[in-house]
Amino acid sequence: MVALIPYITAGDPNLPTTAEALKVLDSCGSDIIELGLPYSDPLADGPVIRAAATRSLARGTNFDEVISMLREEIVLQVLPQLSCPVSLFSYYNPILKRGIGKFMTIIKDAGVQGLMVPDVPLEETEILRMESSKNNIELVLLTTPTTPTDQMKSIVSASEGFVYLVSSVGVTGTRTNVSARVQTLLQDIKQATSKPVAVGFGISKPEHVKQVAEWGVDGVIVGSAMVKLLGEAKSPEEGLKELETFTKSLKAALI
Repeated sequence: MVALIPYITAGDPNLPTTAEALKVLDSCGSDIIELGLPYSDPLADGPVIRAAATRSLARGTNFDEVISMLREEIVLQVLPQLSCPVSLFSYYNPILKRGIGKFMTIIKDAGVQGLMVPDVPLEETEILRMESSKNNIELVLLTTPTTPTDQMKSIVSASEGFVYLVSSVGVTGTRTNVSARVQTLLQDIKQATSKPVAVGFGISKPEHVKQVAEWGVDGVIVGSAMVKLLGEAKSPEEGLKELETFTKSLKAALI
């Protein structure tokens, strides 16, 4: 079964809606939910997620608020609320600001089980890996179409939980179709590791999900399309309804 991994930006349109969105995504059969911490300089993100982060920060969303919302949803109300794991997507700077060890302890106490840091070079992940493993947080590493083979092998061997294969060069965002190059990259990674591989960046329609699933991926990550629905809806309630319909259509494409 191919895992469905949706991504949403924390605090867009607001944190109460984010909390509801986590429940909607969970109830629609998501296998892992990626929650993006809004950041002022999101280098890996395209216009949709960048705009969502800007709106969220403009409303005053900060790390502590996101954490207390998560603690409430995951820890205090345990399983009836969320049955699938939540993984944080954070740029490196906010982690360094807190101190790596402290950051890991805080997110662990909030019930977070995974972490992705798109802008940290492999050479600098040693402390991150040590602290995440100390706190039972799976540190998922990313490999891209331009990653040299030797480095790709080091990344997949160090990545925990699964390997995140970025499907295209450039930033996140919806695309018309998924590059056929992904199939070759996927085969290369599969030769280097037995860990599951999830593909993200540019996956935005049920057809994309079906296509990459046929290529043999273990998980699909859908971000910008989800963020757009929530961020551009007429009202938060409308956004949540659209999110539910869209997530169900993605899940159905994987069955």
